[in-house]
Amino acid sequence: MRTSRDGKVKTSSTTRLRGDGIQLAADVWEPSDPPIGIALLLHGGGQTRHSWQRTGARLAEHGWRALTIDARGHGDSDWSDDGDYSHDAHARDLRCIVDDLGEPPVLVGASMGGLASLHAVGADPTIARGLVLVDITPTAEPAGIAKITGFMRDGLDGFDSLQDALDAVVAYNPHRSRPPRIEGLRKNLRERDGRWYWHWDPRMLASHDHLEHTAADREERAREAARGVRVPTLLIRGKQSDVVSDEGARELLELIPDARYIDVTGAGHMVSGDDNDVLSSGLVDFLGEVASTTRR
Repeated sequence: MRTSRDGKVKTSSTTRLRGDGIQLAADVWEPSDPPIGIALLLHGGGQTRHSWQRTGARLAEHGWRALTIDARGHGDSDWSDDGDYSHDAHARDLRCIVDDLGEPPVLVGASMGGLASLHAVGADPTIARGLVLVDITPTAEPAGIAKITGFMRDGLDGFDSLQDALDAVVAYNPHRSRPPRIEGLRKNLRERDGRWYWHWDPRMLASHDHLEHTAADREERAREAARGVRVPTLLIRGKQSDVVSDEGARELLELIPDARYIDVTGAGHMVSGDDNDVLSSGLVDFLGEVASTTRR
């Protein structure tokens, strides 16, 4: 247990959630008083639930029950038997989770988690009270996506040491305002035969390349999903993002006219890691508005 800034006690625990034919790992951050609502925090491709740890604790301080979830094929969640890591598969997992919660949460998704949330809400607006997209829009910059997939492919053969993994992360994002720590990386890697490997299913890259539609088709499907969003929506973009451009942000605001928009100065695509405090502040304010204008 920890004590929050207002003196209240919050607790965290780890649990398993039902996905679409698989089990998903999650940390649950509980407020001391009855919760205002539930927020699901969904990470990006190649990350784990631990990228949302500080945000989960922050939301619990402000009265929200926060669940930080390992996506299928990531962290401590099950790997897909058929290798399906499409956005539709992640959206189906969300549907199962929400069905078991018994009430619509606010979906907070970064990158891959944001697209899954967008598809889920676009298909069924009643699945969520609100939607937060962290540095992801229907139109993504090809150079930024290529940089991400290149980084992931470069790590497929593993690393000799945690320091080598840390060096790779720093080289990928040298301007990150808060450099990662070696001990923190232990949560995202597993040691096998003397080498350290990212803890996600390598077939995820094959799923991205072959099982989904072309980039143009994926973007059009995401636009169609955005047109169907009927819940309060917030876009949080890293000011230095190489994945979401100014034009991409403007397009989303046209597709979802009532959406709000925050630019996080000094952060890149991995906003939740680059400037977690700024992200959390904007998120807490938005959730407060959602709580005051929507019913559970």
